[in-house]
Amino acid sequence: MLSHLAALTVAVLLDKLIGDPPAMPHPVRWFGRMILFFESRLNKGNRKKGKGILMVLILTGIVLFTVVLLQFLFWRIHAAAGILFEAAVIFTAIAQKSLKEAALKVEAPLADENISEARTKLSCIVGRDTGHLEESELVRGTVETVAENTSDGVTAPLFWAAIGGGPFAAVYRLINTLDSMVGYKNERYHQFGWASARLDDVLNWIPARITAFTMLAVHGNIRLWPKVASDAAKHPSPNSGWGEAAVAYLLGVELGGTNHYKGVVSSRARMGRPDHPLHILHIGKSIEIMDRSVYLFIVFLWIGGMLFELASTWF
Repeated sequence: MLSHLAALTVAVLLDKLIGDPPAMPHPVRWFGRMILFFESRLNKGNRKKGKGILMVLILTGIVLFTVVLLQFLFWRIHAAAGILFEAAVIFTAIAQKSLKEAALKVEAPLADENISEARTKLSCIVGRDTGHLEESELVRGTVETVAENTSDGVTAPLFWAAIGGGPFAAVYRLINTLDSMVGYKNERYHQFGWASARLDDVLNWIPARITAFTMLAVHGNIRLWPKVASDAAKHPSPNSGWGEAAVAYLLGVELGGTNHYKGVVSSRARMGRPDHPLHILHIGKSIEIMDRSVYLFIVFLWIGGMLFELASTWF
């Protein structure tokens, strides 16, 4: 387990240094192509739920077998090679720097009072309609994205990497990609994407709650936990509300409210407390919460890993 922790620490450093270069081959793009291939052939006719489960099993098997085999080969070369390969896999599964950069791309035009450009940049990272949003709503969309994806895009893959190394991190990212592509409750994907959506919920259940706790802990506000838990339960997702509620209370703002998706109104539960109106400065503050929380999360993983290793020597 300590080798996994060493690898994920290197992965976080790599992400901080180079992020996600556009020209770099990325496994998520490969996952996307595989998902499109199977979806186009299986998502038709009857028994779509079963076919969706079959797709998840096939793709998980392919990814798990490939990464385990390659990791084994690199470990055969040298332990350092094995750890570096594992770090490279985990690095592709996390997105801390790219999430930060995406948020700053919305913040920059807002600072220049270029609302039109800010709307365009936000539309790249959210599914809601952005063409009519004013500054406070653009800030809300950005802060909510950072809050939710702190778990989805950073701490959850690190959590699974700590347990199962590169293979588990890669499988987590595959399931997360499946959910983002077919995990919708619409006519096309409601049945076929059922397994992808449910499995993504399962894999994020523990990390989402630890992440919210970490957000509060790193700012010395554990006392807010009951309020965060209460507000998180209002969110339609079993996991997304935890990060959003924690960030909302830490910033003293209110998140949630009315969104539009392709013209359809969607009302989300309001989280936090409206002590302060949403302001462009809250984007930077939400990024600070993410960064500090991720580093404390890694410390928690190391403490847990060392305790596990110590316990294993006793039994």
